Amino acid sequence: MIKDDCIFCKIAKGEIPSATIYESSEFRCILDVAPANKGHALIITKEHYDNIFQLDAETAAKIFSFATVAAKAIKEETGCEGMNVLQNNGAVAGQTVNHFHLHLVPRNTDDGVNMSWKTMETEASEQQALAKSIKSRI
Repeated sequence: MIKDDCIFCKIAKGEIPSATIYESSEFRCILDVAPANKGHALIITKEHYDNIFQLDAETAAKIFSFATVAAKAIKEETGCEGMNVLQNNGAVAGQTVNHFHLHLVPRNTDDGVNMSWKTMETEASEQQALAKSIKSRI
């Protein structure tokens, strides 16, 4: 399915120009128009999925497999020291475009990009119980 009112659907179909790095039948990899750093890329699905909760495992496997290839190419070209691979789902998690996309953000020492969170304390027994509950759903 393609959504007519989705900007990423339009980019994926080629209706809106983009600096395309790679394209397959399932996805397009483009440079972000508002990058966190030089070489910041997005991998966007051609089929419309709002988020990872709608994405099928086969498409996800192809995207995440390609992400390793793209990350290495971006690192070689930009000389970055590291890479954040980021994927947000839902507004509360920072998703601003409701179309599945994976960010590849090149990182360098003192680049000013901030992707961190405050850690929480937890008991080992709570972790074990939660792990067991999640496992039962897989």
